[in-house]
Amino acid sequence: MKGLCIAVQFLTRLPAPSFAASDEAFAASMRWFPAVGLIVGALVAGAGWVGAHIDSWTGALTALAAWLLVTGALHLDGLGDIADASGAAHKDRARLLAVLSDPHVGSFGVTAIVLQMLAKLVLLHALIDRHQIAALALVPFAARIAPLFWTRWIAPLHDGLGARFRGAIRPIDLDLWALALLATAWFFPVLLTAIPATALWGRWIARHIGGISGDGHGAGIELVETALLLALCLEAWS
Repeated sequence: MKGLCIAVQFLTRLPAPSFAASDEAFAASMRWFPAVGLIVGALVAGAGWVGAHIDSWTGALTALAAWLLVTGALHLDGLGDIADASGAAHKDRARLLAVLSDPHVGSFGVTAIVLQMLAKLVLLHALIDRHQIAALALVPFAARIAPLFWTRWIAPLHDGLGARFRGAIRPIDLDLWALALLATAWFFPVLLTAIPATALWGRWIARHIGGISGDGHGAGIELVETALLLALCLEAWS
């Protein structure tokens, strides 16, 4: 359970027992990312359910607020950094890496973050309006399986967070979480949208950025979550 506590500390702002984790223990905590997604999903769905007692838009807003508060907007930061870096990529690779390491957020990053929040708000409203709270709870879980595959198959961009995770994920970790995804897909088949979404982001990040990093993981989680929300909405509308 130590690994789960470390993952909760890293991915959320939730209170958890504090551990002095070695680099190896921190890297190994990635195996618990999908479990943290279940916690995040339960809190987001719960907030949406409470807000929906007023109306669907209030439910969507409370769900989004819970999503941001629980995660500390951690993955949105990665999305903004990747957007800024890709916007600078037309110059040269050195410029891309410099922008990626810059802690400031540029116009591309701000635009990407705003659009992402708007997309989630609209899609959350559509799901809550169609009483799809249970499926919503599984979206963060499915999206957090993706980094395990990215870190295993995409070379790290530099000596940073992505490189620390690379050696920690074993084939059995991928097998177990893939089976867990298939089990949830028995009830909500549309969650399998996470598979092509994961593959597409991995292919894009490898070709356009040149490797995976902490920012690449964060941005990918955000985009896979949005893809899953959209897929759930399309299923509800059909």
